[in-house]
Amino acid sequence: MPATRYTIASKVLGSAMWFWVMYKAKEEGPVVLGLRHPWDGHGHGHGHGAHGEHH
Repeated sequence: MPATRYTIASKVLGSAMWFWVMYKAKEEGPVVLGLRHPWDGHGHGHGHGAHGEHH
């Protein structure tokens, strides 16, 4: 049977992995599934001014 520290480490690392997978699915899921194009807006303002305004 594995030592307790390995069991705890595997649970911590496994939890971190699943947190990361779910976070990335939330952020990039629609693009991966083809529901949104990567160049479409993603809801964050970039401070470029009004549409059609060129500097």
